[in-house]
Amino acid sequence: MEQLTGQECPLCKEKTLTLTEDRREVPFFGPVYLFSMACESCEFHKSDVEVENRQDPVRYTFQIESEDDLRVRVVKSAEATIKIPRIAEITPGPASNGYVTNIEGILNRVVSQIKSAKESAEDKEEIDQAKRHIKKLNRVLWGKDKLKITIEDPSGNSAIISERAKISKL
Repeated sequence: MEQLTGQECPLCKEKTLTLTEDRREVPFFGPVYLFSMACESCEFHKSDVEVENRQDPVRYTFQIESEDDLRVRVVKSAEATIKIPRIAEITPGPASNGYVTNIEGILNRVVSQIKSAKESAEDKEEIDQAKRHIKKLNRVLWGKDKLKITIEDPSGNSAIISERAKISKL
């Protein structure tokens, strides 16, 4: 792992930014590079993941059918869109991060975002819909319900690492 400390932060301009680059081997996927920036002063954080070898744009679709599926490894780049039909879509943007996680980690992130949106919602229908989505996701996390998840990545730097994942060109 390589680190550069004392760099200038793009937000607060203080020289308290740490840049990190780490090469990791992801089983059944290959080598990836994890990049991150973190500022001690303003708490700015940005991370991404890139595969070592250039990939074509890709779409991964996976059907979550059991608690075991929650352990399926996921590589998500900052350019990727995560889609959970009728529940949520996480789109790339300036604040988007790349990371290596598993299906459970993705679902927990979605639950967190829905809870946050619910707390700031004023419309009763929005609040009720958020509660329904959280209930559905919790049932999936408890292994009591099924769900489809899709990751679309124009950079090709993302993957759902499972023999059951359906892979297609984007």
